[in-house]
Amino acid sequence: MVRYIRRGNPDAGFALFESESLKWPGFVEFDDVNGKVLTYSAQDSIYKVFDLKNYTMLYSISDKDVQEIKISPGIMLLILNRSSSYVPLKILSIEDGTILKDFHHLLHRNKKVDFIEQFNEKLLVKQENENLQILDVRHTGIREVSRTEFLTPSAFIFLYENQLFLTFRNRTVAVWNFRGELVTSFEDHLLWHPDCNTNNIYITSDQDLIISYCKADSDDQWMEGNAGSINISNILTGKCLAKINATNGSPKDEECSSSTGSSKQSRLMMRSTVAAALEDITALFYDEERNEIYTGNRHGLVHVWSN
Repeated sequence: MVRYIRRGNPDAGFALFESESLKWPGFVEFDDVNGKVLTYSAQDSIYKVFDLKNYTMLYSISDKDVQEIKISPGIMLLILNRSSSYVPLKILSIEDGTILKDFHHLLHRNKKVDFIEQFNEKLLVKQENENLQILDVRHTGIREVSRTEFLTPSAFIFLYENQLFLTFRNRTVAVWNFRGELVTSFEDHLLWHPDCNTNNIYITSDQDLIISYCKADSDDQWMEGNAGSINISNILTGKCLAKINATNGSPKDEECSSSTGSSKQSRLMMRSTVAAALEDITALFYDEERNEIYTGNRHGLVHVWSN
């Protein structure tokens, strides 16, 4: 399909998954790490796994008790409907659906499960007002992190290269390891969206930088409006390395007209344009080859930021 789009002829492509009923709450998920596609038909309660290279169906999972599926490199975690005292879990091979492990994880009765997340052989389980549990599913070991140290986040991003994970909570970002230790907290990276819209977050392929749409400093909010900033921070140190805001995203005085009056007017107009581009950003992407940041906003406009 990409080659047809590049040729300027998108209609020359071919339809996918025509036989599948994928309307909400059904879905299709492309997994480029494993080279697979996962679909779910809510109408039939059937999950199907396809080969991403040729879209051949590999196998299906038909189990009405499956509540959620988590995908990691090489494996899938099936989370089934819980009982009062445990949650049934299955680990499957992503290649052919073979069950690698089938087990129950004990739960505190009458307490809500905040999340169950999988990262390779590690399983993270957190219940309401309880400690975080980090399980090693291969060796059945459990490590606990105090609920006062690890508060339930709204989202995760796993850093497979560094064996770390990011948590997002109340606009803040933190980095943890699988011993339950806080690795990094960020000095200047207050996210714009309180509920962590990951469309506005980009992690570089080396997993050393995080680029996010953030709240602007009070000093940056020089005019009325909702202009944020684009912050670039080091994941391992938490240091803010660069920032694009309404002030530094505009030309300097010497870059404007030589006339004093027109120079000031041009500078203010450009600053206003940059501030408008930093309002209501809904998507962010970084092209690592071209060293350019692309942002899109709720008005359907795309802006390109480059040195």
